[in-house]
Amino acid sequence: MKRKSWYTLAVTGVISLFFSVSAFAGYVFWEPLTYFNASTWQKADGYSNGSMFNCTWRANNVNFTSDGKLKLGLTSSAQNKFDCGEYRSTNTYGYGLYEVSMKPAKNTGVVSSFFTYTGPAHGTQWDEIDIEFLGKDTTKVQFNYYTNGVGNHEKIINLGFDASQGFHTYAFDWQPGHIKWYVDGVLKHTATSNIPKTPGKIMMNLWNGTGVDSWLGPYNGANPLYAEYDWVRYTSN
Repeated sequence: MKRKSWYTLAVTGVISLFFSVSAFAGYVFWEPLTYFNASTWQKADGYSNGSMFNCTWRANNVNFTSDGKLKLGLTSSAQNKFDCGEYRSTNTYGYGLYEVSMKPAKNTGVVSSFFTYTGPAHGTQWDEIDIEFLGKDTTKVQFNYYTNGVGNHEKIINLGFDASQGFHTYAFDWQPGHIKWYVDGVLKHTATSNIPKTPGKIMMNLWNGTGVDSWLGPYNGANPLYAEYDWVRYTSN
């Protein structure tokens, strides 16, 4: 399997915040997403989140391409039955910088995401920090977060490009007093109120919604759809 190097990332124009924080970084978790590493990652399989999620997570919908990328799929196994993909870290991570190079799916009614999450299933309060692409308009990105289950912090950012047409670097810097979101190294949004505090898993998923047309637009059944991820990096304080 082809491995990506720092040189490859540099010459393909990836803009990363890593170099600005490396001088004081205590720990770096770097994942090139070229193959399934069961010691550090899990594939969600055989269940549904229910409610607004109109699909079942399937391990078969988490794959790796020949050119070394993670590919999450949204497919249909039968009429009006849908399967989707979710990839998550086995470990939890706290304050620090989270970066991803990704290309979301483009279609009304779907979400492609990169986020941190922990909740009651893990014996904690629900804390979450989100980067989400609504497939109905991939010229925009949505930032959000939850602290002990309290959300409603959505912020929509105009990107100035169509995210579904190529890989870009999206990031958030999570600290005790703030969260700062970046696109290709440029600060786009800052939150300072009721910031999450609980370490969570790093997660990526692609799914289709139901009953949330006002948010996602109506899902039209189109499939297969794919979201691709080139690499992920976490840099601790």
